[in-house]
Amino acid sequence: MKPVQVVFDETLLRQLDADEEVRKYGRSAVLRRAAADYLRRAKTRRITGKYRRAYGANPGLPEEFEGWPAEGAWPDE
Repeated sequence: MKPVQVVFDETLLRQLDADEEVRKYGRSAVLRRAAADYLRRAKTRRITGKYRRAYGANPGLPEEFEGWPAEGAWPDE
């Protein structure tokens, strides 16, 4: 791991230090998890944006596929 310097205002730092999870696991562990969560959400937003750009202009299937769900049959288990 590589140490990094992060600057917090005093109020936010007090709130962070008062948190039970921060006291139990430490600032670094909680901030690492927060950064990982942020990156996961950012990736999801990027992927969702790509899907919306690709399929947003034409939501749903064309008319030629209308009614197809009624034609499908699933095998009995």
